Amino acid sequence: MTIAKNTICLWYDSDAEGAARFYSETFPDTAVEAVHKAPGDFPGGTKGQVLTVQFTVLGIPCLGLNGGPIFQHSEAFSFQVATDDQAETDRYWEAIVGNGGKESACGWCSDRWGIHWQITPRVLTEAMAQGGAVAERAFVAMMEMGKIDVAKIEAAVKG
Repeated sequence: MTIAKNTICLWYDSDAEGAARFYSETFPDTAVEAVHKAPGDFPGGTKGQVLTVQFTVLGIPCLGLNGGPIFQHSEAFSFQVATDDQAETDRYWEAIVGNGGKESACGWCSDRWGIHWQITPRVLTEAMAQGGAVAERAFVAMMEMGKIDVAKIEAAVKG
C-alpha cells in the first residue's frame, strides 16, 4: 500500500488502530487501509505491537502513529466536519462525545484520543461568509453554544 503524497500524521499514545476503527464506523468515506506492527522495540512500545495505521477520515489520508505519551494534541489541529442539518450535527457530536470525548465551545469537541473536531453546520459557515450584520449575528449566537444549534443560527441569520 502506498502512502499518499500529502498525509496527515496523528500521534497517539497507543491506540491508533482503535481510533481509526472508530472513525471508520462514524464517518462516511472513512476506512482503515493498513495496520503495521513494529519490527523492533520503539520508545512507545515493543516489537510486534501496532506502530502505525494507515486510514482515511472523510477522504483525507492519515497515518496514526503509536508514539507514547510524549506529545499531546491541542486545538491547534482539528478536523472540521461540515454538516447539512441538526440531525447530522447531533449524530457526529454524540458519537464523539458519547465515546469518551469531551465537549468544548463553538462547535468544538475532542474524542477520547485527544483529537479535536469542529462539527460545523453549513448554515453557520455560510452565514459567516456573508459578512456584515448576518455574520455578526451568527457569530454572537455561536459564541454561546457548545454543540451548534442550527435553529438558533438560522434565527440569528434572519435577525
